[in-house]
Amino acid sequence: MARWRWRKKGSGEDAAATMPADVADVDRASQATTWQNAFANVWDADAVAYRTGNAQAIGAGAIAVTGVYKPTVQLPPEALRPPAEVHAPTGLNDLPYQPGLFVGRDRELDLLDTALASPGTALVQAVAGLGGIGKSTLAAHWAATRLHGRAPVRWITADSPAAVQKGLADLATALQPVLARALPVEALAEWGLQWLASHTGWLIVLDNVNDPADIAPLIARAPGGRFLITSRLATAWTDAATLVRLDILLPAESLALLTRITTGPHPARDLDGAADLCETLGHLPLAIEQVAAYLAQNPLTTPRAYLHLLSQHPAQMYRAGAATTAAGATIARVWNITLDRITRIQPHAADLLRTLAWYAPDHIPAVLHHAGTVDPPADSAALGLLTAYSMITPDPAANTLAIHRLVQALARTPDPEDPHRTPQLIDQAREQATQGLYTNLPEAWNTPDTWDTWRTLLPHIDAFATHTINTEGTINAARILNETALFLGNQGQSGPATTYFQRALTDTVRLLGEDHRYTLTYLNNLASAYEWSGDLGRAIPMYEQSLTDTARVMGEDHPDTLISRNNLASAYESAGDLERALPLYEQTLDDRVRALGEDDPATLTSRNNLAFAYESAGDLERAIPLYEQTLSDSVRILGEDHPSTLTYRNNLAYTYESAGDLERAIPLYEQTLSDRVRVMGEDHPDTLTSRNNLASAYESAGDLERAIPLYEQSLTDTERLLGEDHPSTLTYRHNLASTYESAGDPERAIALYEQTLVDRLRVMGEDHPDTLTTSNNLAYTYEIAGDLERAASLHGLTLSYRVRVLGDDHPDTLTSRNNLAHTYESARDLERAIPLYEQTLSDTVRILGEDHPFTEMLRGNLTRAIAERDNVEPS
Repeated sequence: MARWRWRKKGSGEDAAATMPADVADVDRASQATTWQNAFANVWDADAVAYRTGNAQAIGAGAIAVTGVYKPTVQLPPEALRPPAEVHAPTGLNDLPYQPGLFVGRDRELDLLDTALASPGTALVQAVAGLGGIGKSTLAAHWAATRLHGRAPVRWITADSPAAVQKGLADLATALQPVLARALPVEALAEWGLQWLASHTGWLIVLDNVNDPADIAPLIARAPGGRFLITSRLATAWTDAATLVRLDILLPAESLALLTRITTGPHPARDLDGAADLCETLGHLPLAIEQVAAYLAQNPLTTPRAYLHLLSQHPAQMYRAGAATTAAGATIARVWNITLDRITRIQPHAADLLRTLAWYAPDHIPAVLHHAGTVDPPADSAALGLLTAYSMITPDPAANTLAIHRLVQALARTPDPEDPHRTPQLIDQAREQATQGLYTNLPEAWNTPDTWDTWRTLLPHIDAFATHTINTEGTINAARILNETALFLGNQGQSGPATTYFQRALTDTVRLLGEDHRYTLTYLNNLASAYEWSGDLGRAIPMYEQSLTDTARVMGEDHPDTLISRNNLASAYESAGDLERALPLYEQTLDDRVRALGEDDPATLTSRNNLAFAYESAGDLERAIPLYEQTLSDSVRILGEDHPSTLTYRNNLAYTYESAGDLERAIPLYEQTLSDRVRVMGEDHPDTLTSRNNLASAYESAGDLERAIPLYEQSLTDTERLLGEDHPSTLTYRHNLASTYESAGDPERAIALYEQTLVDRLRVMGEDHPDTLTTSNNLAYTYEIAGDLERAASLHGLTLSYRVRVLGDDHPDTLTSRNNLAHTYESARDLERAIPLYEQTLSDTVRILGEDHPFTEMLRGNLTRAIAERDNVEPS
């Protein structure tokens, strides 16, 4: 049987006694509480010995009650002084401060200074933010370095009631070390709390508070000092707290922190990729410190190499720290305690967090974060819980929320060792994110009233596509990418559209096979993207395959077959192959009238396209009536403001201009530009096209004062919106050069033409019709500037390419042959000029007819050259 020792006050003699049997079964916690109360009476104001001031009774020979199962302890008299009489010695501070790990945060430090200077006897300063954001580091730095005048300064980990109790017990032990030999932790904590309650001027840092209730009794009983609280909770503090919300580091600060730690032991090491690594880590201090420690320990691993490891092995690298990095302080584990608590309170909150991980980190709209399967109250509770623990940051004004990118990266990375990130949970979250996007896609991509929704969703679709690039896509994911690509193409972004169409096609072939309708549609759409970007070498074979497969699977009269035939005709036309384009356009229009009717929007499209092909062939007599009919029908069927109506009005104006009828062309262009600005906005690609076309009409009318500013605005806007290399940008730069040439400024024209030719060669290739057009115009401008040698050389090169690419009979080939002849004529080399004029005139009469304007021009050129040769005035 266990034995203990009793002492009688002042006896000085030992008296052994056997512990009664019924005492042996008393609960240890109850015993501790009893002895705590008993010991508290030693300094209680009601205790007789202290009240009477009987120094002999508790003097040199004072005897203290010891804890359960402890040996008898003889305490010195000063150990029994009340806490109010114990003064804190110097050197009692215990901050976990590491000066090398602190950068920036000037604004937050100033906020803490201001809060401390506020009047009043008690102040609670709460620094709230995401785990790993640097709350503890900020608190330690502020407490250690700012002139707050507080002493002592004590650090208490406060993530649980037991931790708070231990911190108070440690304070008591620091003030009266001998008490640790006599009292249980509960009694020590009470002693420490009474010391705080009876003193002023101290500072207590309560670190990582999970529940304000855990520290409420402490704050209530000790009003005389200052408390600095750090917590992941952002919404649980009362007005008594000064809330300092901590955000990520600035890029320069995170780079400085990573550099400082990484280069400490290796000052000359390679830091290539350091800024990119900080960006990938979201400038989160804990992550920067963990990765920097890893790099410092592995001097042969550069930041760039670490990025590669992170992309290839994310789960392992999120767990990897330096040898001295605590397992619970790694990126992979820092939020697990929070997630454990969140999951216990509201499991749907953890599901929602994993779903949000697949979107962009900022401006996540309500339609996505409310796209769950739970009832609205549960969804609201989940959002509130995630907000409270700083896992998300809502913006009530915009009805959006944000989430740190590293939280996202971790939440979508499967790890069998982490119960919050099992592969099954990650797959479920990805499917939920897919469904959220798919459900909220607008029904149309080419109507202006849907564009705001598209633009809201687009960053999240882009993020989803990026995050799922190494996973096998689903049917719904493929449909999301296809619809988004259509919108991007409509907005002039052919590069991203091509990428998304390709991914949609690849996944659909794998899931549904070569002949499924979705596969055939996505194949056609990918060909369209190549055509938009000017890559006809890939577009035309793909269109041909699409038409063959669609006709075989769906039938000759199916709407999808007619779309494929129309698009193939368009590609032939873009390549200048009107002999193949015109019959296809005519067949498609006949089939659509028969299958869909005169008023179907698809029929209007076919009629417009056929008119465009006639105009390209110089057959304005057939083009103009078709355009006029199409525009009239579109206004009646679709309305004045429909994008198709605006397109048809623009095209009719273009044909009037081609016919030399500027009186009708210019008002139509002006009306179309005004309507497109109103309906589509200043920055839509169609608006830019209208502005460019109106400038062209002004130029044709000789009104260069209005033409040049419009061209310059079109080029500036297109460079800003679509980029330096977009086909439209290159077109508008080419057109501006043409206008400078018309204005008699060949120097500026040549510089722009040369830049455009270089860019078109790089972007589109040497065989693209637009590249050859710029080459032709540059040669013409060399001639205007008097540089006939370069002009003849470049015209000859352009002609050879056009013969090979477009054929002998293409209008552009005829133009090049005429222009080369004109250069020879300017150089007085009539022996080469006249035969070229004669050949070109003969071909033009055969192809375009006797009365075509180009024929008339050529006839004049030949007459003039012959007259010059014969030294006679041309008639």
